[in-house]
Amino acid sequence: MPLFSFPDDAVWNDAADAVSFEVQLGDYRGQVFVPLRVITALVGYRPTAAQALQHFHLNRALFERAAEIRLAERRLDDDANVHLTGSDVRRAAAAATNGSSGA
Repeated sequence: MPLFSFPDDAVWNDAADAVSFEVQLGDYRGQVFVPLRVITALVGYRPTAAQALQHFHLNRALFERAAEIRLAERRLDDDANVHLTGSDVRRAAAAATNGSSGA
């Protein structure tokens, strides 16, 4: 079973207009981005960067699980990072609710 680690705390990334955090799996180390549009869809309004970070921290396990599922499926983006989508987050939430791995 893969062992994921999330070594650093999340930060707001102005260039990506997203919350970003690191993920590590063996020799792979990359960034996970949660775009503002994904967070906006979850909370129902356009949050500020500080509010987006707060929402991330309140739901950190969900976003980390979504990243784990993407990495387990080897679905990296062209830049070798992970840019989560609303579908990724919904899938992780359903996996948590159903008690399944989601992968």
